[in-house]
Amino acid sequence: MPELQPLTFLCITTYEKGQEFMRECKRHGCRVLLLTAEKLKNANWPRESLDDTFYLPGELPLDDIVKAVTHLARTRKIDRIVALDEFDMETAATLREHLRIPGMGMTTMRYFRDKLAMRMKALNRGVRVPDFVPVVNHDDIRHYMEHVAGPWVLKPRQEASAIGIKKIHSAEQLWPVLEQLGDKQSSFLLEKFVPGEVYHVDSVISEIEVAFANVSKYGKPPMNVAQGGGVFTSFTVHRGSAEDSALREINRDLIAALGLVRGVSHAEFIQGQADGEFYFLECAARVGGAYINEMVEAATGVNLWREWARIEVAGEDGSYKLPLTREEYAGVILSLAKQEEPDTSAYNDPEVHMRIKKHHHAGLILKSTHQKRVQSLLESYATRFAEEFMATQPQRDKPTA
Repeated sequence: MPELQPLTFLCITTYEKGQEFMRECKRHGCRVLLLTAEKLKNANWPRESLDDTFYLPGELPLDDIVKAVTHLARTRKIDRIVALDEFDMETAATLREHLRIPGMGMTTMRYFRDKLAMRMKALNRGVRVPDFVPVVNHDDIRHYMEHVAGPWVLKPRQEASAIGIKKIHSAEQLWPVLEQLGDKQSSFLLEKFVPGEVYHVDSVISEIEVAFANVSKYGKPPMNVAQGGGVFTSFTVHRGSAEDSALREINRDLIAALGLVRGVSHAEFIQGQADGEFYFLECAARVGGAYINEMVEAATGVNLWREWARIEVAGEDGSYKLPLTREEYAGVILSLAKQEEPDTSAYNDPEVHMRIKKHHHAGLILKSTHQKRVQSLLESYATRFAEEFMATQPQRDKPTA
């Protein structure tokens, strides 16, 4: 029998992330190639796990990236292409289709990048979404605004988190904004603003089945933090609660609708203040940012980056098995800080599990066997963080590395 060759992974990211994914691939004997931005040449990559690294100049057209990777593939057989960040998903899908490499293609990719596509797909599956309208036909928009009470939010279809979202209070406010957008307006959707509490479900998916899910709740909705400033917090909801059970079920339906075969997902939902119902907001086929992975690992023992790598290595042979998990509770608190290297040593409760070390950021991961203890500490710490550390910056219209 011919000897099986190790798999070769091409990892693509224009942001500094995914180090544990690359390390796990290497632990499984894979060859690991990294394709990243030239500006990240000196970033903290796991160089001991990389067989080669390739750097791309900024703003390189997609066609040129395809040519560069195709040239690379002449001398290296590539078995897997993985986008480690949401903004690299189109590049990875294009390369997979061009080189006929297994994995998510362009159509499925859009369900995890395009807010309009994911809403339409979810709605067809019976997943509740806020009333929305594509920003295409102006008569449709007028009809929508006459029949769906405001306020509304104007959302870019292909940005992440709260980037570029604008709250709209009247038709008179909307039309000048659309005029300013010009030919770009069809890249937006208009959606009813639903006040309420925002939750997220972070999942591991193997062969279309949700093998693992963890339900958490944001202290303040991310859009409020992004646009109004403040301290970011998130924490595990009480396991077995009505919210936990409902969101796990909705999340299973959502993943099936969107068609993610294997990988990880970060889905967000809002519980409407007026009716108590859960509404789907967005879903990404990636690990959540803002140290959500570290929070999930503290509560469950599951490192989402690591499990994603193990699933990709296993492929479609069905050999992936979720490791044993814990059912504890964790939380994360994170703030932009005035200080270059903020000192969090005064936060010394035994529940402090990890201190986040990031330039001009203050952050902690908390861990406990008691959900209310984590939530109570986060509320107390958020007040103190606002007084001791918090800095603000203008809302971004575009993502930054």
